Amino acid sequence: MKLPLTIKETQEGLKKGEYSLMELTAEYVKRINKEKDLNAFITVSEDSAYEAVKNSVSGPLSGVVVSHKDLFLTKGIRTTAASKVLESFVPEYSSTVVSRMEKAGAITIGKTNCDAWAHGASGENSDFGPSKNPWNKSYVPGGSSSGSAVAVSAGLSLVSTGTDTGGSIRQPASFCGVVGLKPTYGAVSRYGIVAMASSLDSPGVISLTVADAKAVFDVIKGEDGFDSTVKNSPPVKPKGKIKIGIPKEYFGGGLDPEVEKCVMEASRVFAKEGMEIVDISLPHTKYAIDVYYIIQPAEVASNLGRYDGIRYGGDRSAFGPEAVRRIMLGTYVLSAGYYDAYYLKAQKVRSRIIEDFNQAFRKVDLILAPVSPTPAFKLGEKSEDPVKMYLADILTAPANVSGIPGIALPFGFSKSHLPLGFQLLGPRYSEDTLFEAGEMFERATDYKPKLAI
Repeated sequence: MKLPLTIKETQEGLKKGEYSLMELTAEYVKRINKEKDLNAFITVSEDSAYEAVKNSVSGPLSGVVVSHKDLFLTKGIRTTAASKVLESFVPEYSSTVVSRMEKAGAITIGKTNCDAWAHGASGENSDFGPSKNPWNKSYVPGGSSSGSAVAVSAGLSLVSTGTDTGGSIRQPASFCGVVGLKPTYGAVSRYGIVAMASSLDSPGVISLTVADAKAVFDVIKGEDGFDSTVKNSPPVKPKGKIKIGIPKEYFGGGLDPEVEKCVMEASRVFAKEGMEIVDISLPHTKYAIDVYYIIQPAEVASNLGRYDGIRYGGDRSAFGPEAVRRIMLGTYVLSAGYYDAYYLKAQKVRSRIIEDFNQAFRKVDLILAPVSPTPAFKLGEKSEDPVKMYLADILTAPANVSGIPGIALPFGFSKSHLPLGFQLLGPRYSEDTLFEAGEMFERATDYKPKLAI
């Protein structure tokens, strides 16, 4: 059967009787089994999915077959964080995001592969092997939400959840030619999600269209009584015509010419649609990646301390090399004599980066920027050089450091037929403006969702 590519198409097809929900779910299972070499899934929950179909409920996500990054706890379905430490862990409850989606009618099809503990920018750090880019299987799909981006791009689930700590939704979405939403920090509950870096983690969604990202966000956002950082804040909207800023600091050395051309072409599309394009400066951007790789490992070391092999999970000998590297680095920057020199200083610079964005958003409503300095790179190309791999986050980490939302949108292909795209960033709680601009861009470019396979 031909798969529907949007939530609206899915629900209309079910309503018209073109297929049943059981047939639709079976088709996704069939595609997952057919495309096993993509290694997008760690666990396929076929039986529980069919059981959920029998007991399906009506709601805004009725008929939506969803996969979840394997950091999201799913009651009765194995959750590994892509690490051998949790290889046999089955949770007793589901995360807020999962439970809200299921109550809205979504059907969980399985758990997607990712860099172990979400440590990575390529998907190659998974203890269950790397996922592969469905547009070219010799290339990485990005990370850490690698399997989630692959699942949506290859038509293995209609939407997928992910977490964005330094770009881990936006970058794989861009590499795989799909839409990736990183909400405002504090807009979506982190309850029931394996923590990486608690002050940076933002649960979000990967989809084929902006409208689908919005539909899922509207279901999962808001206070739940479990995560004290979540607030029901009113949306921030522009007072008049949308102004878009282009930060000069995002266009320095190392930016692939095809990526730069893509972003500038996108700016012309927005200008043609009546949006004002303004040059801006974010002067502390160059320090964002340094700040990120001090704060993030420090919080990683703290969060991974609970995996001691006593209460649940395997012992620490099962940690992979990247987890060990980050634990050691984080412990070092928090240790006596180095806390003030590194961690405290990083937090002070973080405040400067936040203020840069605050000042920029007094002049503009949104910021247009590249997602990654390059299109997807080859499997193994950067895996032996951790520093080079860390720099893959250089254009996405500033949004996490400052807690602002961002959305990655696909826009064309490179000469090597790899997806290209860009990101829009907005002030805290400006998701509605991001959706408005994103949907406007899709209409202006006559965007039609398309599967890689």
